[in-house]
Amino acid sequence: MVAGHLRIQNGIYQMILSYKDKQNKRKTKSISTHLPVKGNKKKAEAMLAKARKEFIPTLWDKDTDFSTFLSDWIDLANFSPDTYADYYMCLNTYIVPYFDTVKRSISSITVNDLDTFYKDLQKNASIPTSESLKTTILLSHTIIKNGLLYAVKSGWIESNPADKLNPSTGDIEILFCDFILEWLEMMKSSVDLNTYAGYLSSAKSSIVPYFKEKGYTLRDLEDNPKFIQDYYSYEMNVVGLTSNTVIHRHANIRKCLQYAFQVGLIKSNPADRVERPQKNVFVSEYYDTQELDELFQAVKGDPIELPVILAAFYGMRRSEIVGLKWNCIDFEKKTISIQHVVTDIYLDGHLVTIEKDKTKTKSSTRTLPLVKPFEDALIELKEQQKQQQKLCGNAYNKDYSEYVLRDKMGNRIKPGYVSQHFRIVLTKNNLKLIRFHDLRHSCASLLYANGVDLKAIQEWLGHSTITTTANTYTHFDFSKKVQSAEAIMGNYPAQT
Repeated sequence: MVAGHLRIQNGIYQMILSYKDKQNKRKTKSISTHLPVKGNKKKAEAMLAKARKEFIPTLWDKDTDFSTFLSDWIDLANFSPDTYADYYMCLNTYIVPYFDTVKRSISSITVNDLDTFYKDLQKNASIPTSESLKTTILLSHTIIKNGLLYAVKSGWIESNPADKLNPSTGDIEILFCDFILEWLEMMKSSVDLNTYAGYLSSAKSSIVPYFKEKGYTLRDLEDNPKFIQDYYSYEMNVVGLTSNTVIHRHANIRKCLQYAFQVGLIKSNPADRVERPQKNVFVSEYYDTQELDELFQAVKGDPIELPVILAAFYGMRRSEIVGLKWNCIDFEKKTISIQHVVTDIYLDGHLVTIEKDKTKTKSSTRTLPLVKPFEDALIELKEQQKQQQKLCGNAYNKDYSEYVLRDKMGNRIKPGYVSQHFRIVLTKNNLKLIRFHDLRHSCASLLYANGVDLKAIQEWLGHSTITTTANTYTHFDFSKKVQSAEAIMGNYPAQT
């Protein structure tokens, strides 16, 4: 029990509790009784006695090691001597040694961690009888559950994972909305950050809210795959998402449930027993030769001129354009290498810029010829940047000097600026509205229309497979289909 005494402040009794922190330094906490001094001394003393008995010092946070937390918590939780003795023996013989090995923080403890601990206890603990083993498991569960209850009350975790597990039977009632977030946290270290951000965004904005409201557990989904099918129908028919977007949701759900199956939480993957939506065929917008000429005139001298040329002529992605570095331009060999990307992603509501010496796929890393007009434009830009740095002096940002696309103050052009300013230019000049990425499609369509074969287009654009190139771009050149029709009609019997 912590020490304590009453103090009078502004005519009100204050309870002053005294304890030692982890460094054995004396700490105090003041709690008001809200009782006026006159006539309330006995009430205040009773409140102090209760507070001294129930108060547990705040020595931890959500990142505290779980075994350390339990060891401290049991000494401060004011148990009766008999209860303390039982808890202490079980904690130090079984719980602490196990979690000292697996290393979990308070906030990272999951139902699966607890289930694994109880299974390890059943398998490896030297307990003579089955009845003693059962008693030990139940006592361990009680200790862990009470400790985590304090963590819930302290706001370190939202819910108590021990509430979702029956340690005697091994039955686990895990809400799917909780499990998919645990799975995502596990996936964070094994996938690209862009991929993780996409998974997390779709889960938090759509999947988790829907299944949280329904209250479905993993076992509910296993027994009723229709619950997953209902979700897809809701997204398309009520929310209005496209089938392609829902297909991405399906991929996330299926991967998550496949992991639940692999670790033995369910006996089969219910996502394998539902019908995923049919994929929509995406037909891209693009500019023809005349429209590109008008665009080039509109962007002449504009900050977005170079990005437009890189996208329309070289078919480069926005991330490749913003990530283009001067050391990737070889003025002697007349080549331009695409091997660095810069992208913006939203991670937990925050905009994060990612720089990678790695393109979208291995095939996306490519070297293309540096044509004379573009070479001249780059040489002129390089000279402009030297002059801008000279004019700005110390105010010039030198952090991004290796990048080609920078503003007048040396700041690297942001990916979002490219897309946003592109649309402004189109609107201002009454040009057909297309996405910036559609300039890449325009490049492909012109190559195809001018007789460049699909294999060469694949290599120029950096597609991983020729199938991607064929499926995306072969519908562009309608004139070739007209030629085919006319060739067939040449052999069609004449009408008499």
